[in-house]
Amino acid sequence: MGKISFQPSGVLQKSEKDEKDADKTEILIPLQQQHEELSVPVRTRKAAVNGLCCMAFGLVVLMSGLVLASIYVYRHYYISQLAQENLFECRVLYEDSVYAPFRGRQELEESVEINLEDNYEQINVPVPHFGGSDAADIIHDFQRGLTAYYDIALDKCYVIELNTSIVMPPRNLRDLLINVRRGTYLPQTYIIQEEMVVVGQVHSVQQLGVFIDRLCGGKETYRLKHRSSRRRIDKREARNCHSIRHLENTFVVETLICDQA
Repeated sequence: MGKISFQPSGVLQKSEKDEKDADKTEILIPLQQQHEELSVPVRTRKAAVNGLCCMAFGLVVLMSGLVLASIYVYRHYYISQLAQENLFECRVLYEDSVYAPFRGRQELEESVEINLEDNYEQINVPVPHFGGSDAADIIHDFQRGLTAYYDIALDKCYVIELNTSIVMPPRNLRDLLINVRRGTYLPQTYIIQEEMVVVGQVHSVQQLGVFIDRLCGGKETYRLKHRSSRRRIDKREARNCHSIRHLENTFVVETLICDQA
């Protein structure tokens, strides 16, 4: 006689459920592992972007350094060399038969700055060793066609039309002073006198150009005119005049600035 037994339906269902759960466990991937796998490409892109940023910053720093180095070289070498070529210290011996007839030759000292780009000359005359002349700063502005004298002893400025028959243009004067510096040319020893008289006061020097304004701004400034040609005056006639001696040609020029009679 055979015995027939039946497995409870709950056990069967449980077994089937365990199998299904087992199958699900085998194909599921943990969330942490998924996050790590997905985050790998993002980190790679960030590293590449950071590398490009660092490279760009390095190039900017390098280019900035090159620009600053170029500016430094230009300022300290090229400009200084150019300035030296246009700055001159002059010493000239000349004869003065009126003020120093028994002293022989006198020495004139001055410093000259030539500006070819702006077409002007600036002359500084220090206090002379033997008197007879005032210390002065002089501007010859060829663009404006004007000359300004600043008498340092009087603390006054005087302005007059540029006398191109005596004052050499900047380029010509520069070539002359270069030859004097080299010793290939010596200026003439004689002196020429030009006489000027005050005709009125200038109330605004700004209209006379930036260079004359820089020299005479804030100072009493007067307008001059040339007197007619005449013989060189002596000491007694020059008591109301002030003398400025300077080199602006192949000879020494004595500029007499006289008050109105």
